[in-house]
Formats: sequence, structure tokens, C-alpha cells
Amino acid sequence: MAQTGLAGKRSYHQYCGLASALDVLGERWTLLIVRELLMGPRRYSELLADLPGIGTNLLADRLKFLVDSGVLRQVDVHGTGGRLSYELTPTGQALRPMVLGLAHWGLEFVGDLNAEDTVRPHWGFLAVEAMFRWDRVSPVDESYQFQVDDEVFRIDVAGGVPCVAKGPSEDPAMVATTDAATFVRIGAGRVTPLMAMVGGQLKLEGDIDAVLRCCELLGLDAGAASQAASGH
Repeated sequence: MAQTGLAGKRSYHQYCGLASALDVLGERWTLLIVRELLMGPRRYSELLADLPGIGTNLLADRLKFLVDSGVLRQVDVHGTGGRLSYELTPTGQALRPMVLGLAHWGLEFVGDLNAEDTVRPHWGFLAVEAMFRWDRVSPVDESYQFQVDDEVFRIDVAGGVPCVAKGPSEDPAMVATTDAATFVRIGAGRVTPLMAMVGGQLKLEGDIDAVLRCCELLGLDAGAASQAASGH
């Protein structure tokens, strides 16, 4: 069991990299705060809104500790001198592959959506990046657009490198329209794109080959997705 450190924080007091990492990240809510900031700077009020249940004092405590630890920093994003936002430092950004790896690993344990569960469209951004199969990236330069509830993001593939970005694509080869919960269920393998299409929770538009390439990139059932996109 962790012990209380000098600053009132629990510490394992083990001379080990993993233990030291858990001293910083092992508290409840900490990795979810990092998840929120992987998409860019956020204000305190925005973090509070997208982390229901955390409590104002606890969020403030976690943010202060992460700033003091060098994982986060405060920035004036708009240069107006108004309320500051929080963003990841280079040390914090180094957590990206680990957080994405955990997100992908955790899809195996995603169950049914309960009434008390929260789901946010922007979590789909990170879910998509976590699902990348780097051994299946297409050599074709193209863009795939995702409309998840009221938010839009895209995957741009250029030079064999996929990248997730906010906002619509200028010329999408494929457009997927769905809701956040269905998006998670597809990623978790609890429903195929075809099943979601038949149930009316997913709409796929665009070139069939592009749909197949996108599904290959995300490790989804390409055959079922092709049927869904062609309407068969």
C-alpha cells in the first residue's frame, strides 16, 4: 500500500521508475485529466464539465499537483490576459502513447452503457488514434471524416502516416456519422459497422475502397463495413 509522502501525497517510496510514475499518476482522476488535455489546452471549467463527479476541490488539487510535478502548465491560449488554460508540457505529452495504449487495452472491458455512465464525443478522437494499426496504413493519401454527435474530426493519411485532427476534411474520401456510444461499441468490437448500419446508428458514405482502407487502419471488420457502405 502507498504511504503518505512529505507533501501529503501518497508515495510507494520505492526506487523504481514504475513506482515513481505511479507516485505522480496513480491517484484517481489523474490519467483522465491527462486524457482530456491530449486534445489540446482546456480551461478549468471545461475540465470540470467533462469530468462529472470529480468535484471542484479535487480537480483543483489534482491540477496543482500536476503543474508542480511538471506534467502540466498554465497558458494564456488566446493572449487576452483572461482565464488561463491548462496544457501538457513535453513531459506530459510523452504520456500520449501510454494513455492511448491503455485506452485501446481497456476496450476489451467496455460493457453495456448504463444510465449513470457518461460518454463524450471528443473521447472518440482518442479512441480512433488508439485503434491505429500501424502495420496496415494505406499508401494512399486521403482523409476520413467522422461526425460523432455534434463534433467533427478526421484522420488524414499522408505519406503512410495517419494523424487525427479536429474539424472537417476539405475532401473526405469517407464520411462516418454516428453517436459517441455507438462509436465506442464499434471500437470495442461489441457491434460491427454492418450491425450499427442496419440498426440506424451508423451512416457511411464515400468510396468503398476508402471505407475498406479506413477499417483496415482501425482494425475493424472491413468486409462488414464494405457491406454497410454499399447498403447491402
